[in-house]
Amino acid sequence: MSFREHVETLVEEILTPILEENKFELVDIEYVKEASNWYLRIFIDKDGGVTIDDCELVSKSFDSEFEDKDPIKEPYILEVSSPGLDRPLKKDKDFARSLGEKVEVKLYKSINKQKEFVGVLKSYDDDSITLLLDDGKEWSVARTDVAIIRLAIIF
Repeated sequence: MSFREHVETLVEEILTPILEENKFELVDIEYVKEASNWYLRIFIDKDGGVTIDDCELVSKSFDSEFEDKDPIKEPYILEVSSPGLDRPLKKDKDFARSLGEKVEVKLYKSINKQKEFVGVLKSYDDDSITLLLDDGKEWSVARTDVAIIRLAIIF
């Protein structure tokens, strides 16, 4: 297990009771370096959406619990936020909630010279996802070939 994975696993263990107590859902955790700064990002959601007060509550609760077990030696910036309108779909419940919604799919490698697809999420299972494309055709792809799938923002 890499150090990054270790940090993300520990963060999830500490966050789980805090989130359950406050009826929040953990969407994602990122521990990343951008330029010269390290960031620990926690994305949360709940029915009706997340407020700034919700983010503050989780941040303060987490920070006090994490302080004792903090394996991170270098300085980092803690960010707690909602996943945003274009939230990535990572867990099965994300896929279930998004059935019938328009999504964007980006692949690791091109298929027929195309790496990005947009369509309505028609179905999914452990191995693949199926979209109904704008031209009315169904398109299926292995989940292992998908770099990211997120809700499409329609203007």
